[in-house]
Amino acid sequence: MELMMYLGNDFIESVNLNREFISKPGYLGSFKRHLKVKYQMLLQETPVPPEFIVVNPMPITANSFAAPSLS
Repeated sequence: MELMMYLGNDFIESVNLNREFISKPGYLGSFKRHLKVKYQMLLQETPVPPEFIVVNPMPITANSFAAPSLS
């Protein structure tokens, strides 16, 4: 799983997460705080607050891009 940070429509960074700790209080917050500190200067330049999304990326396989069957 990944925590992704966006600023408006711009993707800023993603951080890998341990699925076992997602429900632990403060786990996600620690990553959010770290990213906000890391990009503090960027965040001061825009009135838009950062958005955070947790995603579970799907593995890409050869069949992911196969054309659908028309039968």
